[in-house]
Amino acid sequence: MSGLQGVGLLLLWGSACLWLPGSAWGALVISGEHEALQETRGGARSLQVEVYSVKVDCTVTSRFAQTVMTSRARNKANVSQKIFFKVELPKTAFITNFSMEIEGQVYVGEVKEKEKAKKQYKKAVFSGQTAGLIKASGRKMEKFSVSVNIAAESNVTFILTYEELLQRKLGQYEILTRVKPKQRVQEFQIVTNIFEPQGISHVHTHATFLTNELLSLLERIVTDNKAHISFSPTMEQQRKCPDCDGTLLDGDYVIKYDVNRAKSLGDIQVVNGYFVHFFAPPDLPRVPKNVVFVSGRKIIQTREALLAILNDLHEEDHFALILFDDKIISWRESLTKATKENVKEGMDYVRRIRESGATNINDAVLRGVNMLAKDRQEKKLPERSIDMIILMTDGMPNVGVSSLPRIQENVRSAIGGNMSLFCLGFGDDVDYSFLDVLSKQNKGVARRIFEGSDAVVQLQGFYEEVANPLLSEVDLRYPDNTVDSLTTNHYSQLFNGSEIVVAGEWVDNDLDNFILQVFGQGFEGDFQVQGQAVIVDWDVIYPDDKYIFGDFTERLWAYLTIQQLLEKSKSDAPDEKANTTAKALDMSLRYSFVTPLTSMVVTKPETEDGPDSPLIIDKLVNPLNSMVVTKPETEDGPERPFITDNMAGRWIKEKQLSEKMSTDYQHISKADSLLPHVIPTHFVDGDPHFMIELPDRDDALCFNINDKPGTILNLVRDPKQGILVNGQTIGDKKIPPDGKMNTYFWRFGIVHQTLGVRLEVSTRDISVFQDGKRVKLLWSDTASVKGPNVDLLLTKDRSVTVTLKDSVKFVILLHKVWAKHPYHQDYLGFYTLDSHLLSPSVHGLLGQFYHGIAYELSDLRPGEVPEKPDATMYVKGQELNVTRGWQRDFRRDVKNGENVPCWFIHSNGTGLIDGDVTDYIVSGLFKTV
Repeated sequence: MSGLQGVGLLLLWGSACLWLPGSAWGALVISGEHEALQETRGGARSLQVEVYSVKVDCTVTSRFAQTVMTSRARNKANVSQKIFFKVELPKTAFITNFSMEIEGQVYVGEVKEKEKAKKQYKKAVFSGQTAGLIKASGRKMEKFSVSVNIAAESNVTFILTYEELLQRKLGQYEILTRVKPKQRVQEFQIVTNIFEPQGISHVHTHATFLTNELLSLLERIVTDNKAHISFSPTMEQQRKCPDCDGTLLDGDYVIKYDVNRAKSLGDIQVVNGYFVHFFAPPDLPRVPKNVVFVSGRKIIQTREALLAILNDLHEEDHFALILFDDKIISWRESLTKATKENVKEGMDYVRRIRESGATNINDAVLRGVNMLAKDRQEKKLPERSIDMIILMTDGMPNVGVSSLPRIQENVRSAIGGNMSLFCLGFGDDVDYSFLDVLSKQNKGVARRIFEGSDAVVQLQGFYEEVANPLLSEVDLRYPDNTVDSLTTNHYSQLFNGSEIVVAGEWVDNDLDNFILQVFGQGFEGDFQVQGQAVIVDWDVIYPDDKYIFGDFTERLWAYLTIQQLLEKSKSDAPDEKANTTAKALDMSLRYSFVTPLTSMVVTKPETEDGPDSPLIIDKLVNPLNSMVVTKPETEDGPERPFITDNMAGRWIKEKQLSEKMSTDYQHISKADSLLPHVIPTHFVDGDPHFMIELPDRDDALCFNINDKPGTILNLVRDPKQGILVNGQTIGDKKIPPDGKMNTYFWRFGIVHQTLGVRLEVSTRDISVFQDGKRVKLLWSDTASVKGPNVDLLLTKDRSVTVTLKDSVKFVILLHKVWAKHPYHQDYLGFYTLDSHLLSPSVHGLLGQFYHGIAYELSDLRPGEVPEKPDATMYVKGQELNVTRGWQRDFRRDVKNGENVPCWFIHSNGTGLIDGDVTDYIVSGLFKTV
């Protein structure tokens, strides 16, 4: 971790919801939202679930926050009902406990290794019963949702606990509660208690829904080192208007605070054998920065933000501007001092930026590195200053070096630890994990900038966090014989408004030996402070609250250690990664944290139909993942699954959208299907569009590969059977008016080493090589060739079917284009039949999918094009934004094709395919490397 600490605690509160059995669609009813969501195909249903109590209790002890959410609901119907508990929590938080109380019986979750819980989860999903994951539902949040079957006229209590270290950002900590109960609640209460022995400098509370009447209900009691804030409106006070039943409570409830900082040494807390050291010294002068902005030319929304950022530069700073597409353009050849005149000229240059296409990240970043290094060597920059590069991109590299590992290695080697690289990824087409590793390898951080009207605000907010460096190369040192198991104690930078936190075990009870030292490089010279730790007696400061604190320092240390181990594993070498992951797993289990390595298993009560499947609570690897709930069968047959998202008011609209698209979404949440097994077809055709048909799920996935003409890609490689298929692309005759160069496959090489067969199929002819002999066929022929190891069926100017003995069958289609077409050329399509006959070790751009692909879909939402909605896909431990669309299958109609609905994976299939596209590039049509 760097001195940049990130965001504060965010806490979102959802509402209970109910799925009523009934017709094929059923009804999704959100408590309190009668009008839009009550009607079903089978008629209207009345609301039968009452959420009568909602409580949020947050206790902050020296920045370590424990939040307990409690919701009580009553099934008022005379039949059993499924009730859902939904809540949102910060992505950086770890769930530590979840329990349900039903009719006096308490069901408590148990944290287990994720792999051990995986089989239970798959079994639950396969059988059509409820299974759960935590999912992401926004920029900073994860959604938690579970369901349970409740008997008629019975009550249920849900209790969720999670913990997180609050992170200081822009000079304060933040606790945010999104209040959306959806109905008036008999007992509604949010209580926050803050205990800070350093002393509380300020506390601010506000809410978007607070009217003058509700403002008087806000109770704030703030002393030197304790704050109590509570909000508890009655049902009548929650009423939106005198004559309506709706609730006023709909918006954000925010608490911001900071602590006193009188010591340059920082603050240290020791409790029960563990310590935590907070370091954010006051009144340090800022260190001048030398910043190179490296921006893709097609990120047009960065222009406004760059103008604001340039205007905020300090005169002692230096800056440079580098733009990239397929070319690299520098505003000036070296960095420029941020005088008013230079800043004005830089802003004028930014205003003239025109949008352009390609992405050459490697050369652009290296240009920035070389510029900083050269100016530093020539002593053009202040000796006491900090060098940084801010990379802004919205796409994947497609010009110059496009291999992501190679770019990372080139940049790391060039920087050599001498400067920081901050990466900003715009939109969904960028590989955020690539930027994350790239920045962490170079003393920086990455941030995703979400598309939207506030993209400029997001960019400016990030810049404000790094705009004012105070110290660099900060070392916090403790006596070796006094402490053990330290978290990270070296930070590349400390920025104004942030805070460094170090924790560890205290193994010596003699305070005289607990000497702290902090070293760093500041503006005025080397920073160095030393002193003896002063231990706060919590029992004296908080005599009436001492029962609250317990082992918070130990849990804070464990939380911080696990977070840092998980971050470290992302950039570790393979041999180190296994050890790092094992340590993080061991600590996650020991302290009952639901992390990306663990799951919480909740054994649910029996129902009238027998024992229900266990509930599996997962924190997914990537912070944008989904929870899927699959419904059991009813008397009317299997119900459609639904997506546990905050879709309330959108559900009917999207339900109609999915009906309009026929049955395309029936498969959304099924990990496996009970449909009869059908042999799938996998193909690549067009520009080039890859299609993976999944008949067992009545679905398909698709992606494009965009690369330079002439590239040879491996499509299929089965080392056990000796089968290899490569394809070479061809481009348009010239660049069309729209500026986009289309590429297609124009020839394929097929090898069966075991049988001694080799085929080359191009848009011109077909050649078969075996036993030193060659058979050549022209597309103008109609022929059937049968050999001992291979059969060919050639249909004139249309297709050739290749059947390898006792093995797979390939069909290659010829697409003939008018010879005088100004841009396009003839091209081929490649289709695989009987792919199940290949071995489990088969791979390649197509081959890796021959034996299926496990994924989940959730969060169906409108896309940019009305008929092409977006969804969230969880696949291979990652979350992807995918779009519903169509690709054409030309087997029956080689001229027009047939539309096949599919989920489109953006950015060259990143996240779906193993590795990177460059991993599949080979040097020859019959080569494996």
